[in-house]
Amino acid sequence: MVHVLSSRTLLRPADPERSRAFYGGKLGLPVYREFGTGPDRGVVYFLGGGFLEVAGRSETPPSPALKLWLQVPDVALAHTELADAGVMIVRPPVKEPWGLIEMWIEDPDGTEIVLVEVPADHPLRYRPGT
Repeated sequence: MVHVLSSRTLLRPADPERSRAFYGGKLGLPVYREFGTGPDRGVVYFLGGGFLEVAGRSETPPSPALKLWLQVPDVALAHTELADAGVMIVRPPVKEPWGLIEMWIEDPDGTEIVLVEVPADHPLRYRPGT
């Protein structure tokens, strides 16, 4: 059995500087650590309960199967802030049939990012009888 101590999602962008400007600047993700030097240096961003490492470079577009799921406290506020920052909104906030409020954006390479608000009465936050 594998004993996992930590984990992170690795992204290899086409243009690392553009991706760092997006994740660190437009999304405002806090930096957990940086490594290396020069234009291809790596940056690891803190994602609440996980990490996103943007490092290296890839000539291959990202797989549409890869999606980032980021829970935020207020998706309507995130919508306003990100639109004001020039982030392309793929789909504005919508309450899904499963009860989550989701908004979709994309990073500069087309990786889909789902911003999610979990309402107070949703089973992910509320457990009757507990």
